[in-house]
Amino acid sequence: MRAILFIIQKEFLQIFRNKTMLPIIFMLPIIQLLILANAATFEMKNINLSVVDYDNTNRSREVISHFEASHFYTIIPTEQSVDKALELVHANRADLVLVIPNGFQKDLDNSKTPKVQLLVNSINGTAASLANAYTSSILMSYTRSIFIGKIGPSMIKPSSITTQTNYWYNPELKYSHFMVPGILVVLVTIIGMFLTALNLVREKEIGTIEQINVTPIKRYQFIIGKLVPFWIIAVFELAFGLIVGKILFDIPINGSLLLLFSFAGVYLVLALGSGLLLSSISSSQQQVMFLAFFFIIVFVLMSGIFTSTESMPTWAKTFNRMNPLYYFMKVNRMVLIKGSNLSDIKDSFISVAVLAVTMLSFAILRYRKTS
Repeated sequence: MRAILFIIQKEFLQIFRNKTMLPIIFMLPIIQLLILANAATFEMKNINLSVVDYDNTNRSREVISHFEASHFYTIIPTEQSVDKALELVHANRADLVLVIPNGFQKDLDNSKTPKVQLLVNSINGTAASLANAYTSSILMSYTRSIFIGKIGPSMIKPSSITTQTNYWYNPELKYSHFMVPGILVVLVTIIGMFLTALNLVREKEIGTIEQINVTPIKRYQFIIGKLVPFWIIAVFELAFGLIVGKILFDIPINGSLLLLFSFAGVYLVLALGSGLLLSSISSSQQQVMFLAFFFIIVFVLMSGIFTSTESMPTWAKTFNRMNPLYYFMKVNRMVLIKGSNLSDIKDSFISVAVLAVTMLSFAILRYRKTS
């Protein structure tokens, strides 16, 4: 035990002397949370709209004023030509084009259904569908207000089915509440897997690991002494990230923090085992960086940080059973946002525990202490 404590002390001294690791440990969480939580969003906050008004009447100008009043839209000036407006779309200066045909006011005044045309830039399918939904909603709201003003609200027959929507767990639909827990998972994984692997391989490159290998320190003592500091740092990173997320983005913490950190502790054993395995098969920091980034990128994109894993094909769902980030991503959001308890996440807990024991055992067997 004393030997392990000396190794842990030595590791902490080495980490805090390393000018490369300190910014990653302390600056990376703040920078990533500030940038990604605001940039990685599916919310449409600035839609560039080009309007071609062939009707040029009071009604058509009222429609345009409705879009100008919305803080989501920016009206891009254009000539009275669809071709000119499409040139703006081709130049990425406009996201969609609204074409108001002749007779728009006439149709409205005669209680006919007016028709308009929307030409949407759908290179980004998600942004296109959202922009189309926002625009269609404003147009329907405008025509409905005109219709009610003409016949009176008492003449409108109520629908047979009335729906009332309640958004549970995230009532204000803040995308940052969804993204920040996911970003924290990535940060903790980088500390646990990437920095662990990088630190062990660095020992090989500078030759200090050979000096340790010729000492009477046993293999399990060396591995525990190497991994425990990064386990502690990663747990601190999670706590630090939660504090930053609460202060800057007011993320909800509806579940038990003890449950969350217990799951994170088991997950970190898996991440540290993965880093140990990567370091055992790598001979240089460059090599381990390529390997780590390859696995992290694949795991992150498949984890559901941006898209729902339930909508993935069957083969992707099968792959996610071996994806540690998938489990932590799901549990982190369930505990923080939904307030889930142990019974809700027990399957994920068991899966991560099995993966952690398997990965760490394989990594220890793969590591060779030679003189």
